[in-house]
Amino acid sequence: MTASDIINALAPLVPNASFEEASSVDFATIYVPAPRLVETCRALRDADGLRFTTIIEITAADYLPRQPRFEVVYHLLSISRRARVRLKVRVGEGDALPTVQGIWKGAGWLEREVWDMFGIVFDGHPDLRRLLMPEDWEGHPARKDYPVQIHKTAQTYEPLEVSENEFRANIERDRVKRAH
Repeated sequence: MTASDIINALAPLVPNASFEEASSVDFATIYVPAPRLVETCRALRDADGLRFTTIIEITAADYLPRQPRFEVVYHLLSISRRARVRLKVRVGEGDALPTVQGIWKGAGWLEREVWDMFGIVFDGHPDLRRLLMPEDWEGHPARKDYPVQIHKTAQTYEPLEVSENEFRANIERDRVKRAH
C-alpha cells in the first residue's frame, strides 16, 4: 500500500484535510495536519480498506532551528492487510497535539515517553508525567538545545516498603479503576 493509496482512501473519510506524501525508503509515510490527527487515526483504524488497528510506536524528532521545530511520528500496522504506515505531524515549540489514547489505549505510554524526552504536550492525556526520567528531573533530554554537560549530584532514596495489606489494597484499587 503506497502513501498515495492511503491518502486517496483517507480523502473522503477526513474531508478538508491536506495530507502530504513524504519520501521514505521502507513504507508509506504521510504528513497529517495536527488539528485532524484524531480524525485521521480513527479513519485509519476503522475504514474497511485500511484497518491500521495496531499502534507500534510514537516518537519525535527535533529539527531546531527549523519552524515548526518538532515532528511527532506515529508507526501504525494493519495486520489483516500486512501493511505499515508512518504518520508525521509537525508541531511548533509550545504547541500541543491531541492524544490518540482514545483510539489505541497503548498510546498512553508512548505519549508519556515523547513528553518526557521532548516536552511535547498531548492534550487530553489523563496521566502525562515522567516515564523514563526521575520525577525531579529538569528539562527534556532529547531536545537539541538540552545541555549535554550536566552536573547534578546523585540522589539516593530509601527503598519503598509497602505492607502486604497496602499492596493488596493498591492492586484492588487498580483493578477497579481499570474496570471502569
